Amino acid sequence: MIVKNGDVKLNDLDRGVSRKILAHVINLMMVEVNFIKGAVGEIHAHENEQISYIVKGSFQVEIEGKKQILKAGDTFYINPNFLHGVLALEDSTILDVFSPQREDFLK
Repeated sequence: MIVKNGDVKLNDLDRGVSRKILAHVINLMMVEVNFIKGAVGEIHAHENEQISYIVKGSFQVEIEGKKQILKAGDTFYINPNFLHGVLALEDSTILDVFSPQREDFLK
């Protein structure tokens, strides 16, 4: 499978957050998420494992109540069902990888 970013639909999630589902199969999904400065990825949890890579910008990342500043080039891992969220400190992009795929993103 080859996916060209320009061919993928951008989904506006409101409040300065948009995402593109770049590729997915049952056990794996890659998603590009763009944030404008000050946009929030609300605290939430899901059954999926998640690894996230900061492509550009910087975020305050909160995992299970612990906050840390991460910038372009940094990576973080989320265990299944752990509470987590982000605050964009500048215009920023995260690449999220989920296992298995996020079924809720496909609806």
